[in-house]
Amino acid sequence: MSGRIEGRRVAILVADGFEESELFSPRDALEQVGATVEIVSLERGEVQGFQHMEKSKTAPVDRTIDEVAASDYDALMIPGGLFNPDHLRGDDRVIGFVQDFFSQKKPVAAICHGPQVLMTADVVKGRTMTAFATVQPDLEKAGAIVKDQEVVVDDGLVTSRNPDDLPAFNAKMVEEFCEGKHRGQAQSAA
Repeated sequence: MSGRIEGRRVAILVADGFEESELFSPRDALEQVGATVEIVSLERGEVQGFQHMEKSKTAPVDRTIDEVAASDYDALMIPGGLFNPDHLRGDDRVIGFVQDFFSQKKPVAAICHGPQVLMTADVVKGRTMTAFATVQPDLEKAGAIVKDQEVVVDDGLVTSRNPDDLPAFNAKMVEEFCEGKHRGQAQSAA
């Protein structure tokens, strides 16, 4: 991975039911290049991770959604998991937080089922993206241009399909987060 991002703050938006590797692997990749990473969730305490359908590690929450604004961060990352996106996208505070990253033209990365949150935030129309295989048809219906590739980058938006794609996802995420704001990314909900 190239680049250093000392002094940059990244929010990892997560709730119970995240896929363990899709939180910890990107977090570690970001910390290795000097980013300050905070776990943002719906409530204080810890969020429960899964390895597929089995409970696994937990992650301590650094800040709740009520304590943050997109302006506090330089970039956003959303892990997947079967349950994580459903918990997140049902919360209007989360949707507003995500939309603000797009309106502020800040880089965003989402993997696996994570793009479901972006669909609910209405920020995928016209964007080239990927996601977990069963999410790809929903992305198309929401107006995204879907590619079945390990990683897809569209003007500061990085998406991947599953944990097997993490090496490529992490590398592109770090690259985009190093670049910072993107000109054409302002496609928030109208």
